[in-house]
Amino acid sequence: MIHRRLTVRAPTQGLCEITELLCHEVCAAGIDVGLCHVFIHHTSASLIIQENADPDVQHDLNAFFARLVPEGDPLYRHTAEGPDDMPAHVRSVLTQTSLSIPITDGGLALGTWQGVYLWEHRARPTTRQLTVTIQGV
Repeated sequence: MIHRRLTVRAPTQGLCEITELLCHEVCAAGIDVGLCHVFIHHTSASLIIQENADPDVQHDLNAFFARLVPEGDPLYRHTAEGPDDMPAHVRSVLTQTSLSIPITDGGLALGTWQGVYLWEHRARPTTRQLTVTIQGV
């Protein structure tokens, strides 16, 4: 079993693809068949598996979430860290803090158009911590 802590720099609010980073970790682990588990250590960012072929998908997801969970809503009481803070927490709750991806033939068993993304919900560049656990044979 491999257990690693990784740092990812999210340049801005939105989707940051981490598929290649995870593929590198799986390859380095030398696991042929198993499971890759990824966990993000934050409450204002999340992880998703989504289409990685058409960038319009990423744009549309960001636009939808901006409409669904707007910044500056007077409903929010938690605003000490800025107008993007509470919406970031809500967006994180609506998505995921961890993913489990099968490993087959020494690589991530993702679909043809699937990529793994860190979804940064804050409006500024942020450094995020991930724990990646890889197990198998």
